Amino acid sequence: MSLRKPRKWLVKASHSDTEKSAPVREISKELGLCAPTVQLLLNRGCTDAHSCVDFLEKKTEQLHDPFLMKDMEKAARHILDVAKSGKRIIIYGDYDVDGVTSVSILYMYLSSIGADVGYYIPSRLGEGYGMSHDSLCKLHSEGCAMIITVDTGITATEEAELILSLGMELIITDHHECYADVPKAYAVVNPKQQDCPYPFKELAGVGVVFKLLCAMEILNSPGVSVIDSVRNVANNYIDLVAIGTVADVMPLRDENRLIVSKGLHTVEVAPRVSLEALLTASVGDAKAVHKHKITSGYIGYTIAPRVNAAGRIRSASIAVDLFLCNDPVKAREMAEELCEINKERQVEENKIIEQAFAKINEEHDFEHDPVIVLADESWHHGIIGIVASKITEKYSRPCILISFDDIGDGSGELSNLDSDVGKGSGRSIKGMNLVDALTHCGDLLLKYGGHELAAGLSIERGKLEDFKQRINDFARGCFDSEQPVAALEAECELKAEDITMNQAIELYGLEPYGVSNPVPVFVIYGMKVAHVSSVGGGKHTKLTLSKDNLVITAMYFRYSPAELDVYENDVIDVMFNLDINEYQNNKSLQFIVKDIRLGEKEAEYDKKERILYKQINDGVFDASSLSVAEIESIIPQRSDFAAIYNLLKKELRMEHDTFSIRALCKLLSANGVPNRYVKVKYIIRVFQELNILGVDEVDPVAEIYRFKYIYVKNKADLDKSNILRRLKSLLFSK
Repeated sequence: MSLRKPRKWLVKASHSDTEKSAPVREISKELGLCAPTVQLLLNRGCTDAHSCVDFLEKKTEQLHDPFLMKDMEKAARHILDVAKSGKRIIIYGDYDVDGVTSVSILYMYLSSIGADVGYYIPSRLGEGYGMSHDSLCKLHSEGCAMIITVDTGITATEEAELILSLGMELIITDHHECYADVPKAYAVVNPKQQDCPYPFKELAGVGVVFKLLCAMEILNSPGVSVIDSVRNVANNYIDLVAIGTVADVMPLRDENRLIVSKGLHTVEVAPRVSLEALLTASVGDAKAVHKHKITSGYIGYTIAPRVNAAGRIRSASIAVDLFLCNDPVKAREMAEELCEINKERQVEENKIIEQAFAKINEEHDFEHDPVIVLADESWHHGIIGIVASKITEKYSRPCILISFDDIGDGSGELSNLDSDVGKGSGRSIKGMNLVDALTHCGDLLLKYGGHELAAGLSIERGKLEDFKQRINDFARGCFDSEQPVAALEAECELKAEDITMNQAIELYGLEPYGVSNPVPVFVIYGMKVAHVSSVGGGKHTKLTLSKDNLVITAMYFRYSPAELDVYENDVIDVMFNLDINEYQNNKSLQFIVKDIRLGEKEAEYDKKERILYKQINDGVFDASSLSVAEIESIIPQRSDFAAIYNLLKKELRMEHDTFSIRALCKLLSANGVPNRYVKVKYIIRVFQELNILGVDEVDPVAEIYRFKYIYVKNKADLDKSNILRRLKSLLFSK
């Protein structure tokens, strides 16, 4: 058992801020919107009623002229010429959702104009990211005349030289950061080039390809207006462009917001054959498909993982072939195959998670090392990034997982060569830039790269221990204390009267949600816990909360009730998304919980109890500050020992052996034996001292204990306890 780690709460606007805001009152009255909705719009940069309407109706977003992008016209004209000449074109893509959708829409478009086109996606495990020497030579031997990269290529300087030397042509389309030396190619289409005038730099790889299709359609349709040409491309491909954009976690502003909004609407009302099959296979019920509102979250949690799974543990070509399929029967077979692959991924992921958690308990020093670094020979390279993300979420600290190749000598034993190369994937929290941290360790790494909160690396086995030490040295300088604490941000505070169906419905108007327009997170203070239960086989928690006239269900996913350490009658603060739950045609409001913490009074009481215990234990407590009655409430009597002993004995019979201090106090109260933290803490120590019960401190920071029954023939003589004698002498010294 491990408790959920505490996180900092940042709230942009308190309820009084919203109430006192003149713009909020004025806009709310003019547009008839709930005040919290207006606060959300102000948080997103709106300043008046007009800009709020523009945001809600997406009036300010527009598709920019594709020819503003550097090399766009040059690339589009030449691709059309090569396509019409009948020469072989190969699309070279990446194995993630952005790459798969990029390959798919370019392949479909070029096929539609009669091009001789094929595609190539490298194997994640066998080849890794980007173009390789062997694959390019193979494509050349098969008669390829032109290679078009999608979602890759901007750093392929050596590969570009090889392509030219083989007599092939290269056009690069990409969206990743550009270095000073851009590869030599016939054309390079990437809005992030320093001298590219394109006004929006945050397109996904598939977004860049979408602009290329628009440019080609405009050039290839001289009798058609520009707007109709763009509309034709959008009608045919906007759904896949939206899926790739959402899956690649691109900011949903500017034209991305319009692309995703239109694309998700298309998926919902008129899905192509392949997506209809994938949606049906995902939910297992064809009729249920059309009941789902297709949001960016639905794409991110339902569609994207299944498409990604193909590239992670099999071949991304399976996903491309599905998107290219127009036969409902074949599409259904391929969609079901993707779902089966995703199940394999989930099984492997769960196995790695269990192994990683076990390693954390055995190996990681939480008191001194802010970064969790784990390595193993059996972990799948394509899955460790997902697991690292979940560990970071669970423990609120950076995590790096490394998978080494099993290079045994045939005897079943690892050779443990220092030169064995491992591939790693890391995730971080605010406060530590992961790329900066890896740069600090750069001389120990073979390769690394990524972003502030996510990165990859390669390292030799012999340098692993030095790497662990150095990255933790770096991390200790990033955080205020040795214990990093992740920060969570809420948009504004809600009162119980704000939580209405109308408010929840208004939130749909802010969609699509994603980076730069996140799902609104709210906070409410002082909710009373009426009921706590486990769901999903004990993996998740369902709470019933109440305040004033509000009674609401709150779902906290990925944490069991024991990990939350929250109990009936507790008063808690909740950070949440407001959600509408639909079940059997009935709609009700619910919270999707992001975090919880004890209410101010209970938290302050718990803090004082811990301070009091530490002062008494350290011998620095002034006993004269307490009354005799208060002192007596601290010193445990034989009846207190008996109550806790009998309670634990009963729980042990039911194979419940691990408890936090709060859990014990709550159990005692539920059994009519109120007890305070200080007293229970001392009773546990005396149990351990006198060997009345087996006591193992599982987590000193979270104060979690594992108990074991010990048969004792005679009654325990509490007078033999040095701990108890010292406690009494300290408290009665006044």
